[in-house]
Amino acid sequence: MMKNKTGLIIAAAFIGPGTVTTASMAGAQMGLHLAWALIFSVVSTVVLQDMVIRLGFATRQGLSEAILAVFSHPLAKGVAGLLVLAAIGVGNAAYQSGNLTGAGLGLASLGTGTAAQSAGLIGGLALALLFSGSYKYIERVLVALVIIMSLVFVTTLFFASPDWAVLFSQLLSPSLSTHSLSLALALIGTTIVPYNLFLHASLTAHSNATDSQPLIQTRKDSALAITIGGLITLVIMTTAAMTFFTQGEPLSADNIGKQLEPVLGQYATTFFSLGLFAAGLTSAITAPLAAGYALSGLFGWQSTLSSAGFRFIVTTIILTGTLFAVFGTQPLTMILVAQVTNALLLPLVVALLIGVMNRHQALSQLRNPQWLNIVALICLTVITVLAFYKLM
Repeated sequence: MMKNKTGLIIAAAFIGPGTVTTASMAGAQMGLHLAWALIFSVVSTVVLQDMVIRLGFATRQGLSEAILAVFSHPLAKGVAGLLVLAAIGVGNAAYQSGNLTGAGLGLASLGTGTAAQSAGLIGGLALALLFSGSYKYIERVLVALVIIMSLVFVTTLFFASPDWAVLFSQLLSPSLSTHSLSLALALIGTTIVPYNLFLHASLTAHSNATDSQPLIQTRKDSALAITIGGLITLVIMTTAAMTFFTQGEPLSADNIGKQLEPVLGQYATTFFSLGLFAAGLTSAITAPLAAGYALSGLFGWQSTLSSAGFRFIVTTIILTGTLFAVFGTQPLTMILVAQVTNALLLPLVVALLIGVMNRHQALSQLRNPQWLNIVALICLTVITVLAFYKLM
């Protein structure tokens, strides 16, 4: 069981509307032939999140501050700053549009207008909750709904009596083609989330842990949360594969909740919509906070919601994401594009993180060992090759 608050926060941030939608689309279109991308992403996320936990604990700095401390030459600092600004500013705004689009899609399915109108309302709600400080209480309810939705997916998998032989056959037959590359990148982008690296480093840096035991527990909690999140994502892929891929039925915004019918029957779509709304609003609150920590550290501003600079960043991210969500015409495509954007920007953040974990003077015994550098470089190489191929 997770004992540290940061582990719970990362667990809550893991299952957002991008994860639910992307996993559903991957399962519906490719079965479990893209499960390799998810497994790779989960392992990579465990490794990278462990690195930022050690960084925050040893340096008492967020990732942005640590990057600027290591790359101290004016030219190197400028380049590193621009990379962070691009990865977090652009990537986080794209991710926020996916969060609001997913939450809007869920709310619209409950009969509250169009997805675009609902996304606009939720963007305003997220901003109001953040500035009022009451989001901390509402977030508990939203996280509980996300956890319940995850449990329903797991229950559905077993009640649906899947053909395990067929599923394992797909799992052991990995596939990557021009057609499926965007889905593979989206699975990577929705699992290895750049803003979570900045968020987790800042949360650890501002925690009260002062000895090795809390650090060990935090690292265990992080690995457990990510592993559970990965398993739930795999379950969502599997239920979508059974409902759509094996039946030859296309997935759309109107029938995406059908995969829960074996357990919930006629209430499947309603429950799925409620869960998608909760996941979207939770992530819509978490993403701007992460951007605030990252960019405030980059600019040397105070990292609190009472700071004018921090509020400016949060407001900009929410408004930008809301505009894209409101004027996007295809909700599922918007969510997929947001995940792909994060995957394309991810190599920049990972490269900077590896550099920091080998060069920051305050790390001492918590510096990356050589074997971990090799694992991290393999992760970086795979992500970079896929992203470059996609761009080409």
